Amino acid sequence: MNLAIFFDPLHEELISSSASPTTLAAYATPFLDTFPDWRSADLALIGLNEWRGSAAGAPAAHGADLVRRHFYQLQKGTGPIRLVDLGNLRPGLALEDTYQRLREIIAALLEHNTVPILLGGSHDLDYGQFLAYETLDRAVSFATIDARVDMAEQVGSCPEESHLRRMLMHEPSFLFNFAQLAHQQYLVAPDVLAALEKLHFETLRLGQIRDDTRQAEPLLRQADFVSFDVAALRWNDAPAYYPANPFGLTNEEAAKLAWYAGHNDQLSSFGLYGYRPDHDHHGLAAMTLATMLWYFVEGYYHRRHEDDFQSRRFLRYAVGLPGTPAKLVFYKSKRTEKWWLEVESLADSHIKRIVPCSYQDYLRAAQGDLPNRWILTQALLG
Repeated sequence: MNLAIFFDPLHEELISSSASPTTLAAYATPFLDTFPDWRSADLALIGLNEWRGSAAGAPAAHGADLVRRHFYQLQKGTGPIRLVDLGNLRPGLALEDTYQRLREIIAALLEHNTVPILLGGSHDLDYGQFLAYETLDRAVSFATIDARVDMAEQVGSCPEESHLRRMLMHEPSFLFNFAQLAHQQYLVAPDVLAALEKLHFETLRLGQIRDDTRQAEPLLRQADFVSFDVAALRWNDAPAYYPANPFGLTNEEAAKLAWYAGHNDQLSSFGLYGYRPDHDHHGLAAMTLATMLWYFVEGYYHRRHEDDFQSRRFLRYAVGLPGTPAKLVFYKSKRTEKWWLEVESLADSHIKRIVPCSYQDYLRAAQGDLPNRWILTQALLG
């Protein structure tokens, strides 16, 4: 597939002005004159400047390029890196055409095990990211990090406010699980959260992440892709959206979540949406997002590919329970100390799934209580 026809090349000064031999600029292969070889790359950065799904319209400046200026000045992390920058996506004639264009591009990258990193544009562009996974012919899971839950159903709602509903209600369904992270309860209608609970999806409020960021790690570890709205960050750390919100994730918390996403062996695409440079007069938000991308890339190159639960790299714990089920099986990685839980369908013992969990889930089971993650997964196995 000739992806070059969908992209505009970058201005050379975005890269060359940062080309110290130790910075990311020296290791990335950008689309300047020649389209890079994305098939042999680990990661592919894609700039987006599509805002027709937002009620606020398009900002004057190109957000992805401003983030690139900071990103390529950062020092390369440990280990090798194979990163290509495909340039900026040309929007379709209509917004739906852009979604379909993203679907084709991401599907092609997934086919060659190249992880797309989507940067810029309104948050509804994750619908195109989502559609790409329909080609995998298997159930997938994803996570959204956002201050709000974008499930508006009012007539006239813009795509940026309703894209999540469209994804969750997509037919035919290829969705196994969904997790909503960092929402602020006073910004979300109670019936929306009740609907997610009824669908047996997991949610993790901002306050819960603030109490312990590690609670988010198992949810992100189960995701095939992650969609991050810049509006999840508090305004003081990232003045990049409107209306301003004094509450939200700190830049340190956002960087940790980006690391968790990058470190997830299963995750195959990452979207960072919603950056409006018109509000970012000092470049603080651009630097925050660039640092988040750095942590995502670094997390990717620290993956451990832990999927052989019968190997000696895992400890197996069987916990007896007084009711049904009579036993739960947990796995703990000796290398990373991450935990997984085996869930066997009560309706069909041939159906089982090993899902990420936390040490707290194991402790809860050891005390005789079923972890909520087991209950939700059991409902999804149906």
